[in-house]
Amino acid sequence: MTAVVDEWRTGADRACVPDVPPPALTADEVRRFRDRLLAAQVPTDATAQVELLTALEELRRADMAVQASVALELDETVRAGERAAARGGRTEERLGRGVPLQVGLATRTSPHRARVFLGAARVWHTEMPCTLAALRAGVIDEYAATVLVRETACLPLEARRQVDRELCADHGALDGVGVKRLVARARTLAARLDPAAVVARARKAETERTVTVRPAPDAMVYLTALLPVAQGVAAYAALKHAADTAPGDASEAPRPRGQVMADTLVERLTGRSRAADVPVAVNLVVSDATLLGAGHEPAQVLDHSGAHHGVVPAQIARELVACGLDEGAAWIRQLYADPAGRLVAATSARRFFADGLAALLRVRDQGICRTPYCDAPVRHLDHVVVHARGGATSLDNGQGLCEACNQAKNVDGFAQRVEPGGRHSVVTTTPTGHSYRSTAPPPPEPARPAVPDPVVEAESLVERAFERLLARL
Repeated sequence: MTAVVDEWRTGADRACVPDVPPPALTADEVRRFRDRLLAAQVPTDATAQVELLTALEELRRADMAVQASVALELDETVRAGERAAARGGRTEERLGRGVPLQVGLATRTSPHRARVFLGAARVWHTEMPCTLAALRAGVIDEYAATVLVRETACLPLEARRQVDRELCADHGALDGVGVKRLVARARTLAARLDPAAVVARARKAETERTVTVRPAPDAMVYLTALLPVAQGVAAYAALKHAADTAPGDASEAPRPRGQVMADTLVERLTGRSRAADVPVAVNLVVSDATLLGAGHEPAQVLDHSGAHHGVVPAQIARELVACGLDEGAAWIRQLYADPAGRLVAATSARRFFADGLAALLRVRDQGICRTPYCDAPVRHLDHVVVHARGGATSLDNGQGLCEACNQAKNVDGFAQRVEPGGRHSVVTTTPTGHSYRSTAPPPPEPARPAVPDPVVEAESLVERAFERLLARL
């Protein structure tokens, strides 16, 4: 492929990659081959089936290598065009800012994953050619190749290339090696070649300690702490010791150690004597039918910032509300949708947000960035049609985006418009003319699909809902 691909063919690394670049491909040619694969009959012989599985996996890995080359060429093409159009008026750092969004939309992945993939592709082509050759040959997969980029990021160029050669130049040495073993080899080599760089990386990692939460299946969440190894091991040991020495409760069934450790963690962090007594401190976006026990529409769980933390079944939502009412801390938002599924109003949000419109936007988009395939939390409330071009500050012209997507959509060549009719839909057109649609998730279905004046009736309906719920307790 052009200059970027040619760069990694020079010098001592030439032996690690093929002498001839892959032939030019078209989308139609690839689709015809895909159709041929899908239409083919699976062999009936077990030996042939195993060989076919191996060949298909090698093809998948080679496909990722080709995708890396194509994505990198796209990045270079866009940067060259922007550089020529700007004539020196745009810094190199601002070139190609919209490429990860284009790559993500084209490959149906999030812009963040596309950005990581682009970064890894650049390193494979310019600094780690043997890793790229192993990926092309199907010896390693794209995950292992990306991990090698991450594990050598702290090294200077020559040390990184040496690790690349020692680990991936001999494909036979990679036979039977899993990712963990490969990472261990890479870390050993890195520590041997430049111990100061490895120590500096560890010191920097300590400054990135944090705690995160993300949804898990079955109305659960993952609460994750990224800690220095000594602190993390000490915290785990303390929880384990507390679980091993905790007195049993004759009135309750015995709890496995893992449950006791989880309950101890919650109790120590919240100051409660029992983990089950922690009040509901989240926003439950729930329909009136679910709230009153007459429906099975799931509820959405959001925090105060509007970040989405998953979906809970109707019965679990009712139990959370009942528990929260006992503690005086259940916060519920009632939604109103028209028969087409468009969110038209919600109950007062003064307790949650200063701006009711901002709250309604976050609830409608359920706290997740509206860019297709992007699962990042909403950070910016954005005008679909920018305000400078006459876009209104309204619910229809608003959308929730993550910070990266909001910056990318403002790059020259991107355009967005609201599709009329039905639930709120935004059509994004990229600089290459490709269009992608994003439709707001359906809100919980209310017991009464059409409310004549939802803003006026909102408060009274919630008051009646609470009265009926309290009567059931």
